[in-house]
Amino acid sequence: MADELRFDGRVVLVTGAGGGLGKEYALAFASRGASVVVNDLGGDAKGGGKNSAAADKVVEEIRSRGGKAVADYNSVEDGDKVVQTALDAFGRIDVLINNAGILRDRSFGRTSDVDWDLVHRVHLRGAFKVTRAAWPHMRKQKYGKIIMTSSTSGVLGNFGQANYSAAKMGLIGLSNTLSIEGTKYNVLSNAIVPTAASRLTKGLMPPDVFDALKPEYIAPFVVYLCHESCSETGGVFEMAGGWGAQLRWHESAGAMLRKGGVTVTPEMVRDNWENITDWSGPVKEKKREENMTDIIAKIEEANETVPDSQSSSMEGKAKQHKVAESSFTYEAKDVILYALGVGVTVQEDSSHLKFLYEGADDFSTLPTFGVIPAQVYCSKIPCISLTYGSLEINYML
Repeated sequence: MADELRFDGRVVLVTGAGGGLGKEYALAFASRGASVVVNDLGGDAKGGGKNSAAADKVVEEIRSRGGKAVADYNSVEDGDKVVQTALDAFGRIDVLINNAGILRDRSFGRTSDVDWDLVHRVHLRGAFKVTRAAWPHMRKQKYGKIIMTSSTSGVLGNFGQANYSAAKMGLIGLSNTLSIEGTKYNVLSNAIVPTAASRLTKGLMPPDVFDALKPEYIAPFVVYLCHESCSETGGVFEMAGGWGAQLRWHESAGAMLRKGGVTVTPEMVRDNWENITDWSGPVKEKKREENMTDIIAKIEEANETVPDSQSSSMEGKAKQHKVAESSFTYEAKDVILYALGVGVTVQEDSSHLKFLYEGADDFSTLPTFGVIPAQVYCSKIPCISLTYGSLEINYML
């Protein structure tokens, strides 16, 4: 079909691709023209053993259908080696699906250090190691799609899976941060929360439910998220049996207790707990970029009702203060020193030379240099400090 989502010329690396979800991802991408690296250590569900048969079988199936694929048998803890397999075979890496996982379920009180460490080493540390190895290549080529595989156990918790749920929630945080750092390089990252029948979930679900949750129903969502036409990043998407949805954080209206300059006490928190946890009022989506702005706005609103003695004193000083005219001049060396000070280099991006060399044709000033004149001026302005408990607020006069 004319509008089919194709991956011709793209290289896709899938970890834990010897069976279950990983295998379906590998087959789906290969069927749409991608060159696929099938990574699988070949261990058991608890992380023991090693066998090349699982990866080899998937590669053979892809090739028998006319697709391109190579196997990789390295542990995800050896992320550099896993990514090097893709570079050696196909010369690049465009898509990374972090799917490898094991289970070592125990009630929390019975969870040993080994149970905890092995699960985190495969799920969280493994995803970190492989992604870190792929990251510079994606940044350099200004293109990359990354998927972190979380779980409902990570989002909601689950009895007997403290190790697993902590690692899976960590993957959401990792994906969110990568989406922030990667946006300017067109490297996009999302987390998925799939529910599917696999060797890890076999025995945990009734047979009829197990049969209804085939891994092949998850693959289409992942394929779309990784296509160049999809601009999603920083999202968390839940999917099961052909159904999909996006998950978001929300916050209640809450309650500001620090009005009138009154020191907040545990008793005040107790007496206002119903308001703090009240979800019957306006509910707002929680976004990272708005978080600090919202908090500052609430604090400023509370400051407007400081005690009368402080208010009148502040008002009088503010009315008496005369703001003098001020000017700020700078030269090329000033903006270059600023750029060097905030860590600009040409090692990873040669286009940054325009911020470091005044002879460059497009010599430019970092936009954030604008804070320097403001800081110089503010340092000359007298201020007073008000302290409420452990919070100190400085008022410029």
